[in-house]
Amino acid sequence: MRRRHILALSAFGLAAPGILRAQGAWPDRPIKLIVPWPPGGSTDTVARIFQPKLSEILGKQVVIDNRGGASGAVGGQEAARAPADGYTWMLAYDNEATNQTVMRLPYKALEAFAPISLVATGPLAMVAHHSSPYRTFQDVVDAAKRAPDSIAYASSGVGGLAHVSTTLLQQEGGFRLVHVPYRGGGPAVSDAVAGNVPLFMSNVVIISQHIRAGTLRPLGVTTAGETRHVPGVKSFAQQGFTGFEAPTWWAFLGRVGTPQPILARMQAALAEALADPVVKAKIEEQGADVVASNAADCGRFLASEIERWGKVIRDNHITAES
Repeated sequence: MRRRHILALSAFGLAAPGILRAQGAWPDRPIKLIVPWPPGGSTDTVARIFQPKLSEILGKQVVIDNRGGASGAVGGQEAARAPADGYTWMLAYDNEATNQTVMRLPYKALEAFAPISLVATGPLAMVAHHSSPYRTFQDVVDAAKRAPDSIAYASSGVGGLAHVSTTLLQQEGGFRLVHVPYRGGGPAVSDAVAGNVPLFMSNVVIISQHIRAGTLRPLGVTTAGETRHVPGVKSFAQQGFTGFEAPTWWAFLGRVGTPQPILARMQAALAEALADPVVKAKIEEQGADVVASNAADCGRFLASEIERWGKVIRDNHITAES
C-alpha cells in the first residue's frame, strides 16, 4: 500500500507542474470564440454583448470568429477539430442539438465538446409582416388548412429549433406550411422585415425591435405561457397546442480534453461576465433570460435537447435537404 501511495504521489508530482502551468499561464494569447452563424444573428448578438467583459476578466482579448454555413454545422465542425488547448471555444445555438440528428456530422457533440455553461434561454415567436392578412395564429392555421403548402414561413436554417418546432406545430394542428430556410437569422430577418416572406419563426433577440416598431406582428410564442419579452401575446400552448414548449438557447462549449483547470477558469470567468449588471441587462433587453448554469447542468441540458428533438426529426423525416 505504501509503495503504491508513493508511486501515486510521484506520478502526481510529474503531472502537476504541467497542470499548474496550464492553469497559471493560461491565457497567454488571444482566445477565439467561434460563432457558427453570420454577423447580425442572435448568437452573434449575444456573444458580442458578453465578449468585452469576458476579455476584461481573462486579461486577454476574446476574438469572435463568425463561421456561418450549413445551419451552424460549419462552425461546429471547426470547433470540434480545434486543439484542446483552451484557445478555441464556441457559442452554440439550439441548432447544435438538432444538427446531431438532421445531419451526418463527423463528430458527436457530447463526445467532442466540454460543456461550460448554458448562457441564456428565450422564446421563439412566430411573426407576420404587418402587411400580411394574418392577425392571429388561428388565421394562419385556417388559411393553411384551406390551401395546404401555400403559405411560406422563414427560419434561420434547415433543422434548427425554429424549423423543427414549427414542424411539430403543423403535425399537432393538422396543417401544412412551406419552409423557407435562410443561412442564419440575419438574412432571414432582413427578408421578413422587407415583407418578402409572410411569416417568420425566430428567437425574439433579432426581432424584438421590429415587433416594437410594428413592422412584424407576433402571433404566438413557444414558452409554456406568456413571456415578458413579448407582452400580451399568448403561447401556442395557450392557443390549443396543449403542452407545447420549445425555448431557444445559447450554450458556451469548449473542447473535450482541455485541461480541467482551464475549463473551470473559463466557467468562472463566464459566470462573472454574465453576472455583470450591464451585460445581463443588455442580453435580457434583447429578449432572452440569462441562465449562466454550471458545466454539469449544461451537459445534461444539451443531452436532453438532442434526445427530445431527435425524435421529432426522425418522426417527421427531416433531413438537411428538407
